[in-house]
Amino acid sequence: MSTDNRNYLVVVNHEEQYSIWQADRDIPEGWTATGFDGTKDACLSHIAEVWKDLRPLSLRRRLAQSAAEGGNRR
Repeated sequence: MSTDNRNYLVVVNHEEQYSIWQADRDIPEGWTATGFDGTKDACLSHIAEVWKDLRPLSLRRRLAQSAAEGGNRR
């Protein structure tokens, strides 16, 4: 467990990758707050619960498209 008692935000980028950011700082460009905030440990626990597929969104889409196209081949 961390002894860091600062407040953090859970943030996500356009690739649906998660991170934490100190709540008292401006969120960097390209990242959006998810609405969850708390201690560092709480935020990291939340991310572990919600971020099940660590692959970037663009990769997941490409793989899904390839699978769909492969299913149409004869």
